[in-house]
Amino acid sequence: MTRIGIRCDVGPKRGIGHVMRSLALAEELRRRGAEVVFVCDSPTVPWADEQISARGIGVEPAVWTADEHLELFARLGLDAVVFDSYDLDAEVFTAVRKSGIPTLAIVDGDLRGAEADVFVDQNLGSELDQPVLPEGSTRLAGLDYVLLRDEILQLRPTEPPQPRSGAVPKVFAFFGGTDAFGAGPYVVRALARTGVGFEALVVAPGDDLADAIAAVDLDPGQHVEVIGPTSELAKAVVASDLVLSASGTSTWELLCLGATAGLVCVVDNQVMGYERTVATGAAVGVGVLSDLKVDPDPAAAVLRPLLRDAEERARIAGEGWKLVDGQGRSRVADALFHLIS
Repeated sequence: MTRIGIRCDVGPKRGIGHVMRSLALAEELRRRGAEVVFVCDSPTVPWADEQISARGIGVEPAVWTADEHLELFARLGLDAVVFDSYDLDAEVFTAVRKSGIPTLAIVDGDLRGAEADVFVDQNLGSELDQPVLPEGSTRLAGLDYVLLRDEILQLRPTEPPQPRSGAVPKVFAFFGGTDAFGAGPYVVRALARTGVGFEALVVAPGDDLADAIAAVDLDPGQHVEVIGPTSELAKAVVASDLVLSASGTSTWELLCLGATAGLVCVVDNQVMGYERTVATGAAVGVGVLSDLKVDPDPAAAVLRPLLRDAEERARIAGEGWKLVDGQGRSRVADALFHLIS
């Protein structure tokens, strides 16, 4: 049996985006008969750990040096390695590739000095970039290679979304498995400043965030329910009229699901993806988190018409639905198995 290791980042500050897209690829690899093992510190984020274990996938604790990786991968008897990491030194990638193990690296723009046989950049417009690749490497770039989990693909609409009836729009807001930058309370404050009625379900991974959200003053007709991390994210997305999220890996899930997506740029490395996505008209730019913290009114001005106009929400959702077809992980798996063979 083919055995593939996935070395990815995860943590209270790093979040779970790397794990989520790695899980999507893992599901496809296992569907094709491969055995998969994760190498990461998933116990530091219990929800992410549960997502891996629920799929029956083994986990090895993260290692950091090149020698530690070579020793671990040899012990595991791996036929290939997938890297999805900002935290590893480039020398780890180089050493593993030179050892002869086929390697695939998931990146976001900057290769960070990494070496791999195949690079995957699933970001919008990345096919237009031309980074200098290591000798013998190939690159798969653009939304044709977006990695999406089973639960997303199973709920993808077969046709573009249509306007929904209902006087009070349903809003769903989440900012990663940890909301590492504390976006939730500031986005809820901007929602409240619209002066428009809504029913919002907001994910708050910690008590402090939940308390801060509960402290936001709401107008009559505005209702907010706070929940903890949930494995039912995709169902909540498709049940909502407007979804507010960080402009990270979850963006492509929202587009595939036909959601009306309002994006918040919560950290600098999201700027390019945020700007490119908003420019397509497939999502709305709510703003940069650092700006929302200072003044919620510009974000409220963006959200106000979205809450009022079901036709506009459907138009935006349809544009996103057309951009992401859900077949990306199959294309990436094809490339990886070709490497192995």
